[in-house]
Amino acid sequence: MPIVTIRLFAGAREAAGVGVTQTEASSVADALNWAKTHFDEGFSAVLATSRVWLNGEPADPVAQLSTGDEIAVLPPVSGG
Repeated sequence: MPIVTIRLFAGAREAAGVGVTQTEASSVADALNWAKTHFDEGFSAVLATSRVWLNGEPADPVAQLSTGDEIAVLPPVSGG
């Protein structure tokens, strides 16, 4: 199974308590499901409103992963 990196930004990083993690996953959805079970429910709430990117492009949840792929979780940003 591919080993992928998940990068968490802003509120996702705060909710998870880490900025970067790795997991084995075959699809984007599998990787995000792993993250939801690995981190607490606050992370799931942030993920629900976040954009997810795969290797710098908007991610399709069914996209198949390869070792070395990078998933980024980008929560909405508030200005002020």
